[in-house]
Amino acid sequence: MKLKFKKAFIFDLDGVIVDTAKFHFLAWKNLAESLDISFSEEENEQLKGVSRVKSLEKILKWGNKTISEEKFNSLMAMKNEEYLSFVDAMSTDDILPGVLETLTYLKENDYPIALGSASKNARRILTKVKLNSYFEYIVDGNEVSKAKPDPEVFLKGCELLGVEPKQSIVFEDSQAGIKAANNAQMTSVGIGDELVLSEADFNFKSFSEISEDVLQTLINFKK
Repeated sequence: MKLKFKKAFIFDLDGVIVDTAKFHFLAWKNLAESLDISFSEEENEQLKGVSRVKSLEKILKWGNKTISEEKFNSLMAMKNEEYLSFVDAMSTDDILPGVLETLTYLKENDYPIALGSASKNARRILTKVKLNSYFEYIVDGNEVSKAKPDPEVFLKGCELLGVEPKQSIVFEDSQAGIKAANNAQMTSVGIGDELVLSEADFNFKSFSEISEDVLQTLINFKK
């Protein structure tokens, strides 16, 4: 399928569209402390964009702990249950500043938009914050087997949208996500701390800094 427009947009979810990153931090911190493993914002930063299995493996490695497969699965379920209790209380108030304006502009101008998230709860979250209709396709953790920095989730988004990776612009808040976008030769846009996301092609503290003129700059940018 050939598109009328040269560029398509792929959004990560956690920490980009909504601040569910804080929910992950609280749930992972409680899990880690239950195992007598210290867990700070610094460790949490390394889990952004990483699957639940890989995240727990990292935490166990940091704490030099070994547990049974049964215990491992139990902890993952416990973490997800606590996380979902936060998710179920979400509303449109949880959409991060500037995101709705950006999505609205792109949608009104017929730019293809997909979600590319490691979260297995992406659809549930988008339903809570009433943003489903902005995305032509949703690719989440249920549909991919390789975690970022592998670009599988973004490449699948490109395939569904009918665009080449080089014609895609990715919004990410994690180091792993930026690496994934760069690995696929996509334009990477870091949302958050510029020092943490230094490998991104562009950096913004939030979508509040992304005006229509900025979007045109991103669209015109060539890797």
